[in-house]
Amino acid sequence: MSDELHLVAAARPNLPKLAALWHALPAAGVGLRPVLLHTGQHHDPAMFAAHLAPLGLPAPAIALGIAGGSHAALTGRTMIACEAAWQARRPALVVVAGDVDGALAATLAARKLGLPVAHLEAGLRGGEPDLPEELNRRAIDAVASLLWAPDAASAATLIAAGHAPGTVRAVGNAMIDTLRRHLPAARQAGPPAVLAPGGYGVVTLHRAGNVDPAGRLGALLGALRQAARRLPLVWPLHPRSAARLAAAGLDLPPGITALPPLPGPEFLALLAAAKLVITDSGGVQEEAWALDLPCLTLRPRTERPLTLDLGTSRLLEPAGLDAAVAAALAGDWPRARPIPLWDGAAGLRMAAHLAELYPA
Repeated sequence: MSDELHLVAAARPNLPKLAALWHALPAAGVGLRPVLLHTGQHHDPAMFAAHLAPLGLPAPAIALGIAGGSHAALTGRTMIACEAAWQARRPALVVVAGDVDGALAATLAARKLGLPVAHLEAGLRGGEPDLPEELNRRAIDAVASLLWAPDAASAATLIAAGHAPGTVRAVGNAMIDTLRRHLPAARQAGPPAVLAPGGYGVVTLHRAGNVDPAGRLGALLGALRQAARRLPLVWPLHPRSAARLAAAGLDLPPGITALPPLPGPEFLALLAAAKLVITDSGGVQEEAWALDLPCLTLRPRTERPLTLDLGTSRLLEPAGLDAAVAAALAGDWPRARPIPLWDGAAGLRMAAHLAELYPA
């Protein structure tokens, strides 16, 4: 029997979650050897390779190189590549993180080969049935063998959907593990020298619904223009966002400084010294909670409701952004409250579960 545990990374957001498990494994008594597999979905070095060493992860032992194309094309080509890789090198267990197309493809390929799959970050639901990420996370959960939920409510959602309680475990938020691991060094490093701590806001926008339609992107830039009159903004531009801006012939408004994509610890240093963050990223909603940072989320719904109920995130439309920035700057914003299991020990709980199933 193989002793390999294949951790599937398709996109940048998968890496800090997998890193939490990777670093927890050595002391857990798990009889499996972790192997990092990169599907290739995020292939730009700034979006993947540059993040490995800062997170303490090695270069992928298996790199499939599958990138680009429509959702269907990327998913299908990744399934074929995963199948070939696992026919040649069969693991004992596959771990997928998150809800991107590469994670879905790896899950389907593994299960059709009879390989068990653990879904890290299972049970998240945003109530947007046509959103590609929502479709992916529901499909992954439907066939995964082990379901690691970030909180008790997500675990309850899975059990209510008919999953056997023994396959579901609320382990906590792996993103918070990695944030806590790197936060002291990030605070010590501070933001780029040209930025005064507390004197700027951070922007991260990349979701298709926000940046693909030129009209929506233009409306967002108009709202950001108003916000930047109150507070200078810096925007580490996701390649998708940069491409959409260029295609639409749009420039960033005055008061907004573009930055390249940043490795995780550098982005954390930027975020930790900010006054607020304007985002459409679920991961940033979680990080903002951990930093007690006002999070102005430009989305109609979120699959991370705890960041609304107990965190610092509030859902907004572009028209409401200026008033929200004014409120945050005035201190009229909710403070973060404790979220059960978001304590930096998610990796330990996942590793402990694996030690039960695959003891050394």
